[in-house]
Amino acid sequence: MTTHFDQLADRILDGGAASEADALAVLQTTDAELLSVVSAAARLRREHFGNTVKVNYLVNLKSGLCPENCNYCSQALGSQAPILKYSWLTKDDALQQAGAGLKGGATRVCMVSSGRGPSDRDVDRVVEMTEAIKETYDGVEVCACLGLLKDGQADRLKAAGVDAYNHNINTAESNHDNIVQTHTYDDRIDTIGKAKSAGLSPCSGLIAGLGETDEQLVEALFALRALDADSIPVNFLMPFDGTPYENTWELSPMRCLRILTMARFVCPDKEIRIAAGREMHLRSLQATALQVANSIFLGDYLTSEGQDARSDLEMLRDNGFVILGNENAFANGSLPGLDSLEPAAGDCGSASVSPCDSASEGAGCATSCGGGCSGHADEAVGETSHNPVIRKRGAGTEAPANA
Repeated sequence: MTTHFDQLADRILDGGAASEADALAVLQTTDAELLSVVSAAARLRREHFGNTVKVNYLVNLKSGLCPENCNYCSQALGSQAPILKYSWLTKDDALQQAGAGLKGGATRVCMVSSGRGPSDRDVDRVVEMTEAIKETYDGVEVCACLGLLKDGQADRLKAAGVDAYNHNINTAESNHDNIVQTHTYDDRIDTIGKAKSAGLSPCSGLIAGLGETDEQLVEALFALRALDADSIPVNFLMPFDGTPYENTWELSPMRCLRILTMARFVCPDKEIRIAAGREMHLRSLQATALQVANSIFLGDYLTSEGQDARSDLEMLRDNGFVILGNENAFANGSLPGLDSLEPAAGDCGSASVSPCDSASEGAGCATSCGGGCSGHADEAVGETSHNPVIRKRGAGTEAPANA
C-alpha cells in the first residue's frame, strides 16, 4: 500500500521539497506508522548516500571554563557538572588524539574548544594543529568548532586546510533566548555566514529535548535548510547534573527516530549526523536510525563517554554499512584499527581499550556509559540511564582514548 510518505518521497526524488506541514506530520505519526515512514525516508538516504556512513571523531582541545551560559551545556558558565577542565592541548597532544580516531576508522576529525570564540592566538594554534594532521594523515577531513568567529578568522582556517566549520543553531529562533542569554541567535547565524563566505563547509545542527514544541523542531530544521548547512548534527539532550536541564527527560527512542526521519525529508541530500545522546536515547534503535541518517561520531564526546568504539564499528559492519572514505574497512569481516593495530606504550591511539578497562575504571556534551551498553549495568532493560558518564580518558588525560 502506498502511503502519504511514500508519495512525499516520490515528490522529493522528482525535485520537490517537503513542506512544514509534511515535517510536522512525521513528528506526529503513530507508532504503527513509524517504520513505514522510516522506509520512505530511507529511499532518500539511499539515493544520495547509498549504504555509506561518515565516521567522525571529536577532539576536545580545551574543556570547560566557558563564559557563555548555554543552559544545556556541561562546560557553561555556572555549570556544576564534574567534567574535565583543561586549557589548550599542545599540537603533539592534538595530533595524538586525532590519530586515535583516524586509526580507529574515522575519516573526519572535529576539533572543538570551549569558549565564546577564538582569539587570534587560538586560531594560530588550530592552524598549526590542522597543518600537522594534514601532513600526517592523507585524505583526512578537518572540521573546527571554536565558537563565534571574528572577521578574517574563517579565512585563516580555510587557508590552513580546515575543511568545515561547525556552529550549531541548537534550537529554533523562537526558543533561543530560553536556553542561552549571553549571545543571540543572530550571532550564531553570523558565524555560519562567515564560515560559508570563506569557503568552509557549513556544519550546523540542533539539540532535541530542550522543551521545544513540535513546531519549533520543524522551525529549526527549516532554518538549517535555509542556511544550506552541508552537515546537520542532531544531538539529543543529555541532562547533566549541575546544569539547569538536569533531570529533564523528554525523549524516547521512537521520538528520536521521528526527529531524524523528519530531518531526512526536510534536507534529503544533506549529511544527517546522529550526534550526542544517541546511545542513551536511541538505544536499540541506533542501527534503525542509520537507515535515515548517514553519519555518526566514533567513541567518546566532549565531556562524556560514548559507546565502546568497537561496538560502534560492529554496528556499522553488521548492518551492511560501509565507512565513507574507508570503504574496504570491513573487508573479510575485519574492523579497522581494532583487529590489526597494536597500541604503542602510552599511545592514546589504542583502539582496543574497552571503556570498562582498568585504565578507565571510575570514569565518568553527551552520552551514556560505554562498554557497548546503552545504560548503566545495574538498570533494568528499557529504563533510562540516570546520568551521562563523565569522560575521564582521551584528551586532557593520561588514559587511552575510546577509539
